[in-house]
Amino acid sequence: MTEKTTPRGPYQTGIKRRQEIIDAAAQVFAKFGYTSGSLRQIAEDVGVTPSALIRHFSSKEGLLVAVLAHLEEENRRILSPPYEGLEYFRRLPNLLANHTNHRGFVELLMTLSSEASNPKHPARAFITKRYEHVIGQGVLRLQEARASRDILPMSDALLAVEVRGFFAQMDGLQLQWLLDPSIDLVGIFRYYLDVTLARWTGKPALEAATSSRTTAQIPA
Repeated sequence: MTEKTTPRGPYQTGIKRRQEIIDAAAQVFAKFGYTSGSLRQIAEDVGVTPSALIRHFSSKEGLLVAVLAHLEEENRRILSPPYEGLEYFRRLPNLLANHTNHRGFVELLMTLSSEASNPKHPARAFITKRYEHVIGQGVLRLQEARASRDILPMSDALLAVEVRGFFAQMDGLQLQWLLDPSIDLVGIFRYYLDVTLARWTGKPALEAATSSRTTAQIPA
């Protein structure tokens, strides 16, 4: 008698295989970029045929979209539930700590952010919307902090400048960590976060810097 397989079995296997493909694609795109990263290489890494990838994701661009969606879902999970005001910024070291365990996704994001400067790049819309969302969230959280008088009075225009500089610093530190994984990414970021929060709130920056010195590679 032929053994029957319940729908749950193949369904679970399909989900697992899909995730394996996404993980492999993230690694290949991170290493070679989207244009040079081939479906053949991704298929070999997973142990399937290129045609199997197409069955799962329709196209190479569809696979890229799935990889990016997975990355964003992971980031949302780390920052969930939505934290308000300054608490949002205080939670960001947790996000970086998670990134240190997923180097491939950090490499992918940095690679695509650079490649997407080309208006014709398939990740252009995603990267543009991602930065708009990140900056928008940061400004919103600072507006909440301003409304509750947790920070010094600042105009919306100045809040936007502060947020852009803050996240540029965050991205820059991640790039340096990719080049030299020995640096204490989370500790150094926490140091600058404390200094920034002190400046926003009008508290002594030296005191904030000293409090973070034990966790980051910063000279005394």
